Amino acid sequence: MSIRVIVAEDQAPTREGLRLLLSSEPDLEVVAMAADGLQVVEMARRHRPDVVLTDIRMPRMDGLTAIRDLLALASAPAVVALTTFDLDDYLFGALQAGAVGFLLKESDPGLIIDAVRAAHEGQGLVDPQVTPRLLHRFAATSPRPATDEMGALTPRETDVLRHLAAGNSNAEIAQALVISPGTVKIHIERILAKLGLRTRVQAAVYAHRHGLITWADLP
Repeated sequence: MSIRVIVAEDQAPTREGLRLLLSSEPDLEVVAMAADGLQVVEMARRHRPDVVLTDIRMPRMDGLTAIRDLLALASAPAVVALTTFDLDDYLFGALQAGAVGFLLKESDPGLIIDAVRAAHEGQGLVDPQVTPRLLHRFAATSPRPATDEMGALTPRETDVLRHLAAGNSNAEIAQALVISPGTVKIHIERILAKLGLRTRVQAAVYAHRHGLITWADLP
């Protein structure tokens, strides 16, 4: 069964480009497109997509408000935020609003496709270019008490978590640890499950808060 996607983007050429990109994948189906925030919420209510890929800067209703409204729907989709501007307020605001992924429009097309699939699986994906800045902001503003779940991680899972927390992609982690990207994905799934987390960013924040990596280690 295909993953049902709605694309929300106010610029028609970009919107069509995203539609063509996603529709080229056999497991992805673009069921609707929206040109503003109000329209994407209405489209989601009507079509019940699995994933919404939405711009943040849009007319009538901005993307951050739209994300909150989307997640308030009875059949809430997973949301991936997409923007040209890597401003901290956009990055932090999108994830605080409930987006499970955040990408720059200049991201590799394959990363956009991966983000939609990851969102559908409930895991989320954030562009490695912006992960370090997000970690600083999250760690500074939303501290959590220490937990005991870290002891359940294997040594290899701990290594993967350290690399993830440094903002490395699955391919970069695989190269550093001399394992396959598929194995990295399995390790990350197990890390999230053991720590009770939903996204890579939450796992990275956890690693920083519990001393697996320091700010000096970030690129």
